[in-house]
Amino acid sequence: MLADPRHVVRHGQALRRALDVTGLRVVVHGPTNLRLGSSLSNRAGEGLIEYAHQLGSRYAVYHPLDVLKRGAETDAERNSLSLLARWAETLGVTLCLENLCPVYPGPAHVGHDPEAVRRLVLECDSPAVGMLLDLGHANVVADLEQTSIAQLTEPVLDAVALFHVHDNLGARRRDGGGFAFDPLRLDLHLAPGIGTLAWETVAASLRRHDAPLVMEIHPSHRPPATALRDALRSVLLGEPLSAAVAAPLELAPNPLA
Repeated sequence: MLADPRHVVRHGQALRRALDVTGLRVVVHGPTNLRLGSSLSNRAGEGLIEYAHQLGSRYAVYHPLDVLKRGAETDAERNSLSLLARWAETLGVTLCLENLCPVYPGPAHVGHDPEAVRRLVLECDSPAVGMLLDLGHANVVADLEQTSIAQLTEPVLDAVALFHVHDNLGARRRDGGGFAFDPLRLDLHLAPGIGTLAWETVAASLRRHDAPLVMEIHPSHRPPATALRDALRSVLLGEPLSAAVAAPLELAPNPLA
């Protein structure tokens, strides 16, 4: 669909009309299998930016560097991103490059390193390209590398244009998930405060930053919106959770406590 401008405009305008009655602001997330660098993928990349423009969105998200090591593929991706950035500048859309993590245990990819994503953002040399710092992904990688999430994320904050906020059990060295979660999955996308992410070490940086926070919670673990709002205020502002809010969150004991 994204590679065909007719579909992009038709679908984008229809969705915008549906969203106009809500007052919601939109973040457009590109397909996870989109890999810039080939002719068809580059056309889809242009369509992604146009689709965000049709929806009136300021942000379009792309998963970069999802390969085991740098090479000709990542060079082609970087060149395509640099060209795509000019289109984004024209339409007033920020292309946000997201740091990744292994969904299940497996080898590390280049895009799992937030610093590698930051470097790619800087190489694009465009105000229309920023970083999407996914805190849940960073929590998994920090645990795999046996470092802290603050040490992993603080050096990249200057490039961040958007945050993804969710929780998980890190590398699950000590698990603690019981039967509540997929026993192998690392990237669980839980509500803030349920997992092992050390929110107290990053809360101050998040409060100071002007980039929007987007909660990205898996539907199977998603409580009511009001409970999610209060959970986020709890981890960022230290506000206590009432029993009525904590119950739908199904807060589990922190396995690292």
